[in-house]
Amino acid sequence: MIFVTGGTGLVGSHLLVQLSNTGKSIRALRRRSSEMLLVERVFHLYGTNPEAQLNALEWVECDLLDVAALDEILQDVKEIYHCAAMVSFQPSERIKMMQTNVKGTASLVNAALRKGNISFCHVSSIASLGRDDYGGIVTENTLWKSSKLQSNYAVSKYKSEQEVWRGVAEGLDAVIVNPSVILGPGSWKSGSSELFSLVWKGLRFYTEGITGFVDVRDVASAMVKLMEGRHFGQKFIVSAENLSYKQIFTWIAEAMGKRPPSIKVHPWMGEVAWRLLAVLGLFQRKKPAITKETARSSNRNKSFSSEKLIQQCNFRFIPIKSCISDVTQLFLADHRGQGRRIKAWPDLK
Repeated sequence: MIFVTGGTGLVGSHLLVQLSNTGKSIRALRRRSSEMLLVERVFHLYGTNPEAQLNALEWVECDLLDVAALDEILQDVKEIYHCAAMVSFQPSERIKMMQTNVKGTASLVNAALRKGNISFCHVSSIASLGRDDYGGIVTENTLWKSSKLQSNYAVSKYKSEQEVWRGVAEGLDAVIVNPSVILGPGSWKSGSSELFSLVWKGLRFYTEGITGFVDVRDVASAMVKLMEGRHFGQKFIVSAENLSYKQIFTWIAEAMGKRPPSIKVHPWMGEVAWRLLAVLGLFQRKKPAITKETARSSNRNKSFSSEKLIQQCNFRFIPIKSCISDVTQLFLADHRGQGRRIKAWPDLK
């Protein structure tokens, strides 16, 4: 039995269908309020027998801090994929995010140690990696530096990783993956999938920041490969290409038949924007669309290397331009009210 947390999210849903396609028995964690639409959509896109596979999933509702409930859930479990996490760049949600990401991970690690004879894959983020002050390529060996430049989200993921490393020191067979910006058919109103909605609505602005991007299908594939290969006691960056936001927006616009953004947002403009939106948010009692952290990160140049994953697992990534083409097809199908199937698992691995 395999236990997956965060099964209703972008990474979790794609992981579930890949595991299910190989006939694995799966128990998945969800919140009582979780929407199942994304999971159903992903299975109907990529599943070999969607309805039967969906019916075979065993869903459980549990607070990761509930020790007794976790112990019961893990009784017959041999593998854990920990995908659940809170992503927020709102200062007001820092405490809740630390509770969810850090304490939740610590609780799951402790439960795995109590159970024994269990393998653990933790989904972290490139946000938890160190920073290269000289513009070099960031690898798994780049040292973390505490700094005001680190977002609250980055700190929460770094501390979550420390809980996994503690588990490894106590005998847990665990591997950590650090995906870059994940692109895939998620909710068009939130996360990285919202980039497609913004371009469709006529996004005119771009920043010159550079970061890593990866197809969600590659993230799921890498996790499975690393667990099957028992690459425990290590972490792996999962990032296909280092690209500018301008290039990403341009490719999305081209795939949609839209004009690409043409107005460059300078760093000082972002500083003004997040301050104005923060004040406006106070009056409207809404979360600002741009925060200090997102405004600054969009102008930074950070490049990442997945050479370790490529060498140890002979891994081949889906090109980001192909990923964008696939996701845009799905976006346009949704916009037109149609259901369109794309090739799910290209023979690229």
